[in-house]
Amino acid sequence: MSTCRKSWKTVRIDIVTLFPAMFEAVFGESIIKRAREKGLLDIRLTQLRDFAFDKHRQVDDSPFGGGSGMVLKPEPMFRAVRSIVANSALRRRRIVLLCPSGETFTQAKAKELAKEEQLIFLSGHYEGFDARIHAHLADEAISIGDFVLTGGELPAMVVVDAVARMIPGVLGSEESAPTDSFYDGLLEFPQYTRPRIFEGMEVPEVLLSGDHAKIRAWRREESLRITRERRPELLKGAQLTEREKAYLANLMTQEENCEKD
Repeated sequence: MSTCRKSWKTVRIDIVTLFPAMFEAVFGESIIKRAREKGLLDIRLTQLRDFAFDKHRQVDDSPFGGGSGMVLKPEPMFRAVRSIVANSALRRRRIVLLCPSGETFTQAKAKELAKEEQLIFLSGHYEGFDARIHAHLADEAISIGDFVLTGGELPAMVVVDAVARMIPGVLGSEESAPTDSFYDGLLEFPQYTRPRIFEGMEVPEVLLSGDHAKIRAWRREESLRITRERRPELLKGAQLTEREKAYLANLMTQEENCEKD
């Protein structure tokens, strides 16, 4: 099915950050750059210090109760987000806090966020945010993994890149996203290109057959096989046909027989 340009939407993405310069190189290249040029992405960077109260533009302070490090104050962040909202005519938006304690980011979440008209990402720094930002300003919090980074800028780049791929028109081919790993909950099937034979290693014959039904079936089975080998927990939530369940069961039987031999 073809996609007409007029049916594509523009998703506005605002990022509140202390380091806006970090984003220019990443968002000024490759797919994100082309999406911005085509008007599919409207990315705007907001310097958090512009919304501080004092002449020193201080946005952090020591935590109540003691402890090391500094915590981002609520006032500048609330003012920054309210300014963004006030200067936007869009109605559907999500305000997303990027922090280690958030919900783990997934492909499903990327698809969900891509449906919004506007996304506002709050990038933390130092020892984190005042808890009132999380509780009363953000709609949700997202983490890109169980590790700690210096700030929320890199996670914001990761999330924006993943979300952008789900926006119609961003990818060169409308078939690209559905074949990505995790798009349907499974890992991607193997891909091959020229030469047909490299150092004795050959491309699977089915991919050269021209039989698209067989190719689709092979790719699906390979996706199932690889997912079972590398990320078996993903199969628990996958929508599988009876034939696919039988294929996985056969793989297990073959492995058991090999172990006995």
